[in-house]
Amino acid sequence: MLKAGKKTAQTDKTEKKRSRKRKRFHLKKILPKWSSKNIRNGSYSIGAVVIVIAIVVVVNMIVGELPSGWTSFDLSDSGLYSIGDTTKDAAGTLEEDVSIYLIAESGSEDDLIVNLLERYEELSSHITVEQIDPVLNPNFTSQYTDDTVDSNSVIVVSEKRSKVINYTDMYETTLDYSTYSYQTTGFDGEGQITSAIDYVTTDNMPVMYVLQGHDELSMTDTMTELIEKGNIEIQELNLVTAESVPEDADCLFIYGPQRDLSEEEAEKIITYLEDGGKAFIVSGYTGTDMPNLALVLENYGLSTIDGLVFDGDANHYISGNPTYLVPEIQSADATGSMADSNAYVLLPYAQAIEETENHRDTITITSLLKTSDSAYIKENVDNITTIERESGDVEGTFDLAVAVEESYDDIDTKLVYITCLNIFNEQIDAMVSGGNTELLTNALSWMCNMESTVSIPSKSLTVDYLTVTAAAARMSSMLTTIVLPVACLVIGGYVWFKRRRR
Repeated sequence: MLKAGKKTAQTDKTEKKRSRKRKRFHLKKILPKWSSKNIRNGSYSIGAVVIVIAIVVVVNMIVGELPSGWTSFDLSDSGLYSIGDTTKDAAGTLEEDVSIYLIAESGSEDDLIVNLLERYEELSSHITVEQIDPVLNPNFTSQYTDDTVDSNSVIVVSEKRSKVINYTDMYETTLDYSTYSYQTTGFDGEGQITSAIDYVTTDNMPVMYVLQGHDELSMTDTMTELIEKGNIEIQELNLVTAESVPEDADCLFIYGPQRDLSEEEAEKIITYLEDGGKAFIVSGYTGTDMPNLALVLENYGLSTIDGLVFDGDANHYISGNPTYLVPEIQSADATGSMADSNAYVLLPYAQAIEETENHRDTITITSLLKTSDSAYIKENVDNITTIERESGDVEGTFDLAVAVEESYDDIDTKLVYITCLNIFNEQIDAMVSGGNTELLTNALSWMCNMESTVSIPSKSLTVDYLTVTAAAARMSSMLTTIVLPVACLVIGGYVWFKRRRR
């Protein structure tokens, strides 16, 4: 029994040794699998993740320091979040420092204005932007204006002068008659700020006198705003009481007189022009003869053809009305870059201009707006019975707007003449997305010898008009009512026939 017990004990010891050997054997087998491959691969994965995270953090820090113009994209139709070429040119030519102050409490800033000011600061080293909290600095605005300055208003300052842009002036509103509430329709931040920068840095502040006393058309709000944004001062002038056109006049604006000038007024205007004056004249069909106004025009080689202009080319009129003319914009200093862009102008019920035969050799006449060669004139306006061309109608290509320049003995006279009373009507101008008033500002910039116009239209927050000529409208109608349905039928029939044969 004792031997058997010893034998059993030895057997148990042997089994324990074998068991420990088996355990050590399995542990060795297991450990290399994790350490040699899985752990190594896991270490590589963790290292790669750490490196990628580090790269992302570094790239994010770098991108955060980049100008906002490089890291954000403007997808709005009106370019609401971007800066235009006019502003870039104005900022690029700055030679003196300009400070722009945003008056707003911390946390109550208008994001659209903040984004805009950031882009200004990126354009030039001469522009600095600073936010002023009116609660912490209650007396800051008093050094520039005595008026109350609203939150999110902007003050532009240079060594010469300063200008306050009120917050309400940067947003356009219109009355919605269905709800009798005001709706925000446009953002004019860029136009106001760029105009202010030009105002505080320029040495030349032109003055435009608007002739009164002949039932002239009233300037629209859009006209006035654009001219003033171009930093042109507007004054009224009555030549019945004034002895002459003032010496500080950079331009005389004659806007749609319904009655003729007197002989004395015409003589005063001619004297002003012959001394190197500038004039912008708009007239049109009124049914009233104006021989004295015609005398001013004839002195510079121009006359108006009686009647209204129609255009037989559907690419040169809109709304199915051949008197709603969409003329060709000619390349000239007075039209700026409009001829090379996709701009349109719209002239309803315009007259034609012709050059007189015996004008002075020193006079140069340049066409600005021209009809197609399918245009015609109906002279007897009061008895027009059809819009179609008739025998007796004068046919050809006609000028609807011209620029005149005369230079001699250091005298430089400039004149722009347009034969359409409704050209600056706000509804007409809106139909071509502000093309008519763009022509106005470009022409004034040329006449007033301004290096460039800084009058930037506001950016619409609503849907703009799409200008479609009559020919384009017909083509679109044919495509949607004939071509596309027929194409669908043909393709469908082909597919049906092919499947049936299978």
